[in-house]
Amino acid sequence: MQVIHDFPFQVREEPHVWIEMPDGTRLSARIWRPLTADPVPAILEYLPYRKRDGTAERDALTHPYLAGHGYTCVRVDMRGCGDSEGLFEDEYSPQELADGVSVIEWLARQDWCNGNVGMMGISWGGFNGLQIAALAPPALKAVASLCSTVDRYADDIHYKGGIMLGENPAWAATVLGWFALPPDPEIVGDRWRDMWLHRLENTPCLAETWTRHQNRDAYWQHGSVCENFGAIEAAVLSVGGWHDGYRNTVSHLVENLSAPVKGLIGPWNHKYPHFAVPGPQIDFLGEMLAWWDHWLNDVDNGAENLPDMRRWLMDGVAPSVHYENRSGRWITDAADDPTDVVLLHLVGDGLTDTMAPVGRQVWPDLACGQMAGEYFPFGFGPGELPDDQQVDDLRSTCFDSNELDRSLELVGAPKLRLKLTSNTAKAQIAVRLCDVHPNGESTLISHGFLNLRHRSGHHTNVDVPVGSEVEVEVVLDQCAYRISRGHKLRVALSTSYWPFVWPEAELTTLELHEGTIALPVREPADRDEWTFDPPKSASPRGVEKLTEGHESKRIVRDVGLRRTTQEIESDSGLLLDLSTSLVSGTKHWEYFTIVDCDPTSASASFKWERHMSRGAWSVVVRADLEMTADADCFYIKSKLHAEEGEVEVFDKTWNVSVPRS
Repeated sequence: MQVIHDFPFQVREEPHVWIEMPDGTRLSARIWRPLTADPVPAILEYLPYRKRDGTAERDALTHPYLAGHGYTCVRVDMRGCGDSEGLFEDEYSPQELADGVSVIEWLARQDWCNGNVGMMGISWGGFNGLQIAALAPPALKAVASLCSTVDRYADDIHYKGGIMLGENPAWAATVLGWFALPPDPEIVGDRWRDMWLHRLENTPCLAETWTRHQNRDAYWQHGSVCENFGAIEAAVLSVGGWHDGYRNTVSHLVENLSAPVKGLIGPWNHKYPHFAVPGPQIDFLGEMLAWWDHWLNDVDNGAENLPDMRRWLMDGVAPSVHYENRSGRWITDAADDPTDVVLLHLVGDGLTDTMAPVGRQVWPDLACGQMAGEYFPFGFGPGELPDDQQVDDLRSTCFDSNELDRSLELVGAPKLRLKLTSNTAKAQIAVRLCDVHPNGESTLISHGFLNLRHRSGHHTNVDVPVGSEVEVEVVLDQCAYRISRGHKLRVALSTSYWPFVWPEAELTTLELHEGTIALPVREPADRDEWTFDPPKSASPRGVEKLTEGHESKRIVRDVGLRRTTQEIESDSGLLLDLSTSLVSGTKHWEYFTIVDCDPTSASASFKWERHMSRGAWSVVVRADLEMTADADCFYIKSKLHAEEGEVEVFDKTWNVSVPRS
């Protein structure tokens, strides 16, 4: 990545500015301002992730660059997080969104702002950017939302197709420890300890909250902009990555918003595209500048005429848990382009052009899913991408096409329709679409999931009538993937997929009667239909690595106990920020365990340890969480522990049960 040192404007940084909310609570902001006498637009990034240390590395690459091109960039810690006052309640709470509106109104009133505000953000910041846009504050003219979702229930980190994700408790454990860290004494002064203790005493156990809402009720409807796409009036640049968990948002927004919207999706993981992997990285800061120039500064630069969708069409390559780069090409599409669909029918063990009875069963195998990879690869552990699917394929019911006599380009969301019967009233199905190479390697293209009791919608549970035929449709995640000539397509079905999704309490066998997969295809592209400049950034922050980190991921099979455990460990090492003198470091452990033929043996446990220090001052926060289940309930045990120096200052445990719906 090219580091840029000289900009059109000199930049002045203000490391801490208080922004007062209507109730008197003050949020802490870090501001980068271009040195000019003229008022300029403001760009807000609004997060719980601690501007002083949590996002300092990526902030250094991004905000000074945008400020150097004439925008005031404002990075705000949410209420109760980082250096801000108040208490954190939950993700995307009404208070969080109301505070965001108040921050935008404050920005628009400043004499250095021309009254136009944009919001940018990835993940949490991508979510609340869309949600605040749906509240339509007049000053908010444009949004750049990355790796986000329009549906907090069915397409977020909590539930997928109506099934609880393994990441639901994992994310709760992450939040439990991350947001319990104290404010920086250099920012808030001597009251840091009182603020910290008040924060610790009021830290919520969100694993319980998220587990209690197992259907798409009002809790999840709040903040889901798909409830009313028309509420968004600001122009939206939606960005995603094929190696991220949020692969569907870009198309959902482009297809449904009436406001100006453009979509961009590359091969990336859960990171900004100027430094994400796999490559190729792009000049994403240049993309954002063009977006802001047009919508915040009225520059006639053609941003409104960009293709509706720019997608990286990935070549079919050998499976790997990590890619530095992913070969392919850029393609462009209009939202109203007609979609060609190829229908293939599940018959015997094949995919054919002619409909006929399937004549197959899907047998339970709780070890299926170990090759899934992480829900959203982020850098919290090694080997995050899906591995060779052959191991999971052997544990699934598979249907293969003939060898392709020409390459096939899939662009869109595959859909599988099935007629089936179940031997249990509560059942789930996992569907994988794979690229089978001539040597037998199997690369995951896309997957989809469905709680069969949600076959008519996620708002309520309707038991599967045992032994009676039902029709279901499973929509797989969006993809853009080129299957090469001589390869085969494979559809793989299973009735569990641990630890990606939580298993039902009973083992299920499905009888398949009819099945058809609809594949969205386009004419092959033989060249790039779009090009981007190479990535650029501002200067990285100055850091010194004090200790080395490490990462490991293991799948351990205990043959005697017939138990499979997936173990993930990571240690960031200790880093010294040379500008703030803060030392920080994170360690984390994850363990997912299941015993053959016993779905109620599923257990997920997580441990986080976060360290902060400066000179003689040091704090440690430890967060532990374990989830288990039986046929009736989920059981959640969690603990939050904090130390100042070597002295314990806080220790709290939660032990709750939540009925399974």
